Amino acid sequence: MAKNIIERIHEFDRFGSILGMERLEELLRRLGDPQKGMRYIHVAGTNGKGSVCKFLESGLAACGYKVGLYISPYIEVFNERIQFDGRYISDEELDRYGWQAVRAAEEMVEDGLVSPTEFEVVMAITFLFYRDVKPDIVILECGMGGEGDATNIIRDPLACVFTTVSYDHMQVLGDTLEKIAATKAGIIKDGAPVISNVKDRGPAAVIARTAYQKGSRLYDVSKVRTSVDWESPVSQQVSMQLMETDYSEIEISMSGRHQAENLKTALACIEVLRKKRQIRVERSRLYEGLKKAIQPGRFEVVSGREEWESQGLFAPMVILDGAHNEAGAQALQETMNRLFEGRKILLVTGILADKEVDVILDRFIGISDQIIVTEPESPRKLSADQMAEKLDRRGIRPVAVTETAEAGLEAAKAVWKGYDVVLFAGSLYLIGAVRRLIRNGRAGKEAGAQEESTPVL
Repeated sequence: MAKNIIERIHEFDRFGSILGMERLEELLRRLGDPQKGMRYIHVAGTNGKGSVCKFLESGLAACGYKVGLYISPYIEVFNERIQFDGRYISDEELDRYGWQAVRAAEEMVEDGLVSPTEFEVVMAITFLFYRDVKPDIVILECGMGGEGDATNIIRDPLACVFTTVSYDHMQVLGDTLEKIAATKAGIIKDGAPVISNVKDRGPAAVIARTAYQKGSRLYDVSKVRTSVDWESPVSQQVSMQLMETDYSEIEISMSGRHQAENLKTALACIEVLRKKRQIRVERSRLYEGLKKAIQPGRFEVVSGREEWESQGLFAPMVILDGAHNEAGAQALQETMNRLFEGRKILLVTGILADKEVDVILDRFIGISDQIIVTEPESPRKLSADQMAEKLDRRGIRPVAVTETAEAGLEAAKAVWKGYDVVLFAGSLYLIGAVRRLIRNGRAGKEAGAQEESTPVL
């Protein structure tokens, strides 16, 4: 049933990603302004948004809060985008609220108004759902940008959170970090506290200036030191002193030093809200929640986790990472080189043609020269032949050249017993497809899972 509404929602994609709030404001007005009366944490940035949101959700939920989580994009199924109290929106709920939003959008067109975009229809569905289930707090992950993003329709958030600012979507957001930061800083609302972990001086200054102009207090945690006490491919322990509070020996299940930074950003938000008496947290329960946080498709160990924890590295360990831009590829390279030095790594990759392909590819080559080339499930894909040519110019002959995620996975299976680690990296379209293939190959379809699986970027 829900598949039909998903297809109808996707039809609004023909209107593109148009920035601005006018269409969404009108759509929500016709639906009774369901976005009003809720408490929000708004998270923006180039990389790390999803992980920060997941830390916030899991930590607050462990402390007794019923948390709504809106994410973009999703990895496997459309329902992932709208979550509440640890579950995805059900097919039945998606169908009910989806048709409400679609009918209101159709009425706008009939009245001679400009149609809402796909993102705006999805946002309306999200607010309709949350209005009825009544979460204590809703965590909203910005899509592309900030100022004109559909999530920016909210007013008076509890906090505005910034992770990183790096190069991505430059054709829309701007060709300098300062321009990109200015767009993202558009989520800052008058008087709302701003938590920033933006390290580069230029974009950090843009966020600070915008916070000052809005009368918002800035909590810049970019220089707060995080100490990684120990780490493995499946977990790490992090300690820090944050706003005069000791956060020591926090075990998390997301690897990489960048995840320690994302943890810091989330904890800074929690600490600010705690001191403002907006939330109450109990230390041991918070720590339990943070340990449970796992971000699908971001350095996600999908095979070999149990073997590592019980008896050491198991061959092969299979890892999925949606490193789809320059900063993500750099973080992945640093993590892989540190955790798997001297190990034999097979890399399976596919990238979108409109990304910084050469920069990303150079980072990937720094991980392994044993590469299987494939293609993401997207019209924006870089063809496998083009990828192979780029590798050839770098003196690397691919292990295999394939044209689908399934073919890439099968090519990897044919040789992966000779490797310690098999890493699937690149476009989230690829990661979502491989994750679904691996999961379904083991356990079949989960109840309620959608056939639809392509992330809406």
